[in-house]
Amino acid sequence: MSEMATDVELHREGPIAFVRLEGADRLNAIGTHTCQSLAAVVREIDGDAGIRAAVVQATGRAFSAGADIEEISGFREAADFARFVKGFTDTLDLIEHSPVPFVAALTGPAFGGGLELAMACDFRVIGRDVRVGLPEAKLGVLPGAGGTQRLPRLVPRGIALELLVLGQPITGARAYELGLANRVGETGEDVLACASELAHALAAGAPLVPQLAKQLLRDTANLSVQDGVVLEREIATALFDSPDGREGFAAFVGKRPPKFSAERP
Repeated sequence: MSEMATDVELHREGPIAFVRLEGADRLNAIGTHTCQSLAAVVREIDGDAGIRAAVVQATGRAFSAGADIEEISGFREAADFARFVKGFTDTLDLIEHSPVPFVAALTGPAFGGGLELAMACDFRVIGRDVRVGLPEAKLGVLPGAGGTQRLPRLVPRGIALELLVLGQPITGARAYELGLANRVGETGEDVLACASELAHALAAGAPLVPQLAKQLLRDTANLSVQDGVVLEREIATALFDSPDGREGFAAFVGKRPPKFSAERP
């Protein structure tokens, strides 16, 4: 591992896991080591039933400038790049399929692979003036870590195509208007506070709800409404028959706050 490679650190505060990119000197560029470290952290989070939500953040002035160009420039063959991209996409798939909801806190710019990482998370909180984008077109290529697939699922297709083929960045305020971000803050401190607040709100609910909501949206993305409703009914019934589902209804009838499980099943 290069001494300059972006590392990934994990620390836990109660039910919340804080995942931090540690590579400020190189704007948190994402290389092979970063992907391997991030994958290990996500697996650790998944294996801890007491973790109910995760916040992804970064040190320094950028969330991430994207893939590690220095590493990529050393690739001699297309197969080298293909291996790198597969490792990157496999890591992002771990986040997308995690039972834990992930919140990306963008206190600084996120370009290319950095934005792809943020889009793999379930929620995004961003600074109003923070710039984000997929600039790969300016290098004569396209994103290879899910950018062409996740972006048009978050914003209108025409907007996604414009961002992909022109490679021009947008501000956090514009990202929020388009639905690319869930919350917007004025300062970095606001963004981190809002991301933490959102994570705690997620952790306070029934743990199966975000897990099965993520699964339901994934599994029905390409189905008709009618077929999607069939799966929705199955999941809604399973939740109703769960201990937390019964507690939720009992608490509502009893006019008291529900006492949901502290850990994921």
